[in-house]
Amino acid sequence: METHNLTMVREFILMGITDRPELQTPLFALFLLIYVVSVVGNLGMIVLTMVDSKLQTPMYFLLRHLALTDLGYSTAVGPKMLVNFVVDQNTISYQFCATQLGFFLLLIGSELFILSAMSYDRYVAICNPLLYTVVMSQRVCWVLVAIPYLYCTFMSLLVTIKIFTLSFCGYNVINHFFCDCIPLLSLICSDTHEVELIIMMFAAVDLISSLLFVLMSYLLILVAILRMNSAEGRRKAFSTCGSHLTVVTVFYGTLIFMYVQPKSSHSIDTDKLSSIFYTLIIPMLNPLIYSLRNKDVKCALQRTWKKIGNVFS
Repeated sequence: METHNLTMVREFILMGITDRPELQTPLFALFLLIYVVSVVGNLGMIVLTMVDSKLQTPMYFLLRHLALTDLGYSTAVGPKMLVNFVVDQNTISYQFCATQLGFFLLLIGSELFILSAMSYDRYVAICNPLLYTVVMSQRVCWVLVAIPYLYCTFMSLLVTIKIFTLSFCGYNVINHFFCDCIPLLSLICSDTHEVELIIMMFAAVDLISSLLFVLMSYLLILVAILRMNSAEGRRKAFSTCGSHLTVVTVFYGTLIFMYVQPKSSHSIDTDKLSSIFYTLIIPMLNPLIYSLRNKDVKCALQRTWKKIGNVFS
């Protein structure tokens, strides 16, 4: 152990998703396609909600920030993961590993609270439609995204600094496809109880508080919908929050599956599968769900294509 402690870790080796040679090429093609669709979809959603005058509402302001966080953390993880499939040994520097972890924690945490803010927006739109523009003012919208960004910046800096100020052993192989907390902790020689407690505390508080906020919002929405006399009114209310509810179910479902599974069935392969889902699949699905299920977005997309066509015609 003394020999390991004297070894200065300057870089890490990422094991990637699989070491089976026959799977490298098909998996590279699959994940490259997923990442490209994710980037195009989220960038498109960001641009569309900025340039289309009919999408200048609180709902689409929050959707833009959801797309921004999706684009951010998928880009923090995706490109480096793809390198695993085309090189014999995928190394990542000590500094870049810390940067990747910091940005990932910042953006994945922000997504939790932005989804909560979006559920509050849907609650106001359905339960207080006459006061919607007053309650969801531009100032309120900025507060709803600024507070999560500031809080998650503090959280990610604290966790990242705590991990990377501890002593790593000479063994520098990370059995994962990106620098995540748990795989990194297994490489540390010094006592990790404090940082493990901090990570567990933040994970529990962030997941439970944001989920409770979402559940409370949708409980109030459900009560309001059941009180409606008109079947058409109920249908419109359900369609108003349908896309968000789908996104929330997929995102929280994946995180809950990852954190509440029993230790007996917990494995590195399961962690990798869950991580693939919420770092790459969900950022690809979110813009697709909002564009396919949302009439306003589809109309805005058609208007934008028309304008682009007119420019080049």
